[in-house]
Amino acid sequence: MKHLWDYQVNDSLPSREWWPTDLQLRQYAEASGDFNPIHLDEAFARKAGFDGIIAHGMLTMAQLGAMLTDWISEEGTLKSFEVRFKNMVRVGERIVFSGYIKDALSDAVKCDLIVTKANGEEVLTGSAEVSFKTKDSFRGNNINA
Repeated sequence: MKHLWDYQVNDSLPSREWWPTDLQLRQYAEASGDFNPIHLDEAFARKAGFDGIIAHGMLTMAQLGAMLTDWISEEGTLKSFEVRFKNMVRVGERIVFSGYIKDALSDAVKCDLIVTKANGEEVLTGSAEVSFKTKDSFRGNNINA
């Protein structure tokens, strides 16, 4: 397993794929209170000019956040996370979450993030900063380094 402190500039982060479902959108609407019908009602979304139901932007951002926190695990802390929404996500579309190390510091890494559709079209871009414990601090806590 590669540790956070082993990452260098231009190294890729572990990627993730996601296919949003109607159920996920309904569950997210319940959890967030965002019942905008463009996320839940096919006929309404089409009347509003969309090709169908679209996923909540914040749900897509949350999936990217999950990719980050799975990668960080117990080795670090997400210090900052920001995104820019660029395109809509439809139910059933294959969405790919990825990123790379933009800057590697002694106790942190800065990452550029990108979310794309299967055709390469950007959905969302962003950045994150992750601070991490040092290799020595892990050894001091009897955690395998």
